[in-house]
Amino acid sequence: MDEKKTTITDIKNAKGTEKPLVCLTAYTDPIATLIDPHCDLILVGDSLGMVFYGLPSTEDVTLEMMIAHGMAVTCKPRNSVVIVDMPCGSYEDDKDKALSNAQKLMTQTKCDGVKLEGGKDMAPIIAHLVENSIPVMGHIGLMPQSANKTGGYKVKGKTEEGAERLLSDAKAIENAGAFALVIEATMEETSQKITQSISIPTIGIGASATCDGQVLVTEDMLGMLTGHTPKFVKKYADLADEISGAVEDYAKDVRSRKFPSSQYLYGATK
Repeated sequence: MDEKKTTITDIKNAKGTEKPLVCLTAYTDPIATLIDPHCDLILVGDSLGMVFYGLPSTEDVTLEMMIAHGMAVTCKPRNSVVIVDMPCGSYEDDKDKALSNAQKLMTQTKCDGVKLEGGKDMAPIIAHLVENSIPVMGHIGLMPQSANKTGGYKVKGKTEEGAERLLSDAKAIENAGAFALVIEATMEETSQKITQSISIPTIGIGASATCDGQVLVTEDMLGMLTGHTPKFVKKYADLADEISGAVEDYAKDVRSRKFPSSQYLYGATK
């Protein structure tokens, strides 16, 4: 770890700079260790429900799951700011419940802040957390925790009314004291307007190149996942084929008794 750790203040000060913020997800220590030297932000996302546990959505992810994976990511010092998602059902209905869960999450994981989804409706919750020293990252546009209740995984901000609603949501989150805002699966023009209209950094995922930073699910960008790939994912590797090929070679060696050979054994007999 370098001497200087990136801080929440550093993230806030990155607004409008020429050097966009780099963010990726991590749910385990090995992945966090590999991506940390290259990132400003590491997000322990509730996407782990689908990526790590094979769940159909993020709705069944629990606070205990987020804490466990948050601890895995923060088990070593990280240069990146580590943000952990608050899962569905842990914050929406009551600001005191939200604060209690956020404090539990931060205390047990030692993360730098939390992320939660929602616009104007979540502004009072965000304000309450911030007033109690919980750094909060907002999330608007496509919101996976409520996608099944709002018509599915669809691009947002297509209409003038939809774009204005998102801009209003962004400003409410800004005014509530959030330090940054994720914009997901939102029309480029709408995302650009939001970025230009608020004073906190925007982190895009399927949003706009003009956002103050970008985030992807690490397993997506490494080509580790099979099935549907979102339009906004660029695959920088194809590890699924590499892993499959390596496992195939291992299986052949085991079945033919080529592995383990003497170089991999202790006191091997001749």
